[in-house]
Amino acid sequence: MKTITKSAVILSLCALATQSYAQETTTSENTPREFRTWSVGLNGGVLTPYTIFRGKTNDFNTPTENWGYGGFVKKQFTPSFGLQADFLAGNVEGLRAAGLPAGPAYEDSRFKTHIEWSAALKANVTLANFSILNDRSLFSPYVAAGAGYMSSAATTRNLGVADQGYQENWFIPAALGFKIAVSRGVNIDLGYQVNFVKSDNFDGYNYGSGNDNFSYGYAGVEVALGRRDKPQLANHSPIPGLSRESENLRRSLSAHEAQSRRDMEKYEQDMGDEDGDGVANKFDKCPGTPANTVVDGSGCPLKTPRPVVREKVIVTEADRKVVDEAIRNLEFDLGKATIRSSSYPTLNRVAALLVEKNFSLKLAGHTDNTGSMALNLRLSKERAESVKAYLVSQGANASRIEATGYGPNQPIASNKTAEGRQKNRRVEFTLF
Repeated sequence: MKTITKSAVILSLCALATQSYAQETTTSENTPREFRTWSVGLNGGVLTPYTIFRGKTNDFNTPTENWGYGGFVKKQFTPSFGLQADFLAGNVEGLRAAGLPAGPAYEDSRFKTHIEWSAALKANVTLANFSILNDRSLFSPYVAAGAGYMSSAATTRNLGVADQGYQENWFIPAALGFKIAVSRGVNIDLGYQVNFVKSDNFDGYNYGSGNDNFSYGYAGVEVALGRRDKPQLANHSPIPGLSRESENLRRSLSAHEAQSRRDMEKYEQDMGDEDGDGVANKFDKCPGTPANTVVDGSGCPLKTPRPVVREKVIVTEADRKVVDEAIRNLEFDLGKATIRSSSYPTLNRVAALLVEKNFSLKLAGHTDNTGSMALNLRLSKERAESVKAYLVSQGANASRIEATGYGPNQPIASNKTAEGRQKNRRVEFTLF
């Protein structure tokens, strides 16, 4: 079973190392560019049975320090999270076995454990990438933890126990450290790692003090793999990118507001009536006509103006039915002010009614809330003016027809449904 486990760990490390040269791409809405996400590292440091979690060092009272060395292959998934495969080797040594009486034997007792190899898979969490002005962070503290498997052999002296051969055990590594970026793809790696061994025989002596552990204080270098012109994802600070996006959004909103003001000014210019003849500037082909001039639908003076007869106006139920039928049959091309020919017959009857009885008519254009306010105001006004122009072309008096656009400001139904929006897209006729 141990042989199978060892083989699986080694194969996993080989697979990670084989894939480490694959070029990875990470994009972000704030910084749309590619990153280097694979890296390798080598380190060296001090191995000792003393850890910050135990006053006594396992089964021995006095630790010694020995050199160790290690390395890793890491895959970074986000600026704050990555997975890395570690290896570690070296010697762990301690003096003065616990449980022995004071004397020469106690003073000369010791152990030395040789770590032939160890392999671990750890999750590495970057606590912060400290950079406000630059995308690349220069200082990045981190924590890491995972699970590993090792092969080690312990030798002892003056303990009366036989030396052990190489044994394989599980262990849990937990590390704390920080990285300092010295160039675009190179980091100095400084850290401290405690290794909790799932065995009390790691030091070859079982005094009954619980499972053994040892620590590794290290310094090393990490090198990012991939193209040199790409930044390293592990060092990426998102704060500058967010600041740039905020500034771009502010500029975009300012440009949008300026465009809205220009649209509104153009709308007011097009829909205004500078000469007061009842025809909007956009449709007025004869601007500057004198006041009180009777004009046609194009704003041009009529050659034979109709006499204006002032009389009491009585609107009958039959008159209202003619107008109601015209409203029901009124259709425009989609998104335009062009009247469809199917609406002409009923509009013709309204025009005849206006000529016959000299009624005044108010046309009120309305839209739903789809689209911008400026667009809807312009479209509602243009549709009302288009109906007016048609009625005038059929003989109606332009001065007795008022065309107004209200856009989406006076809904008669909810704009949350297609049926409601259809009802809100209308031109109302009011006789008086």
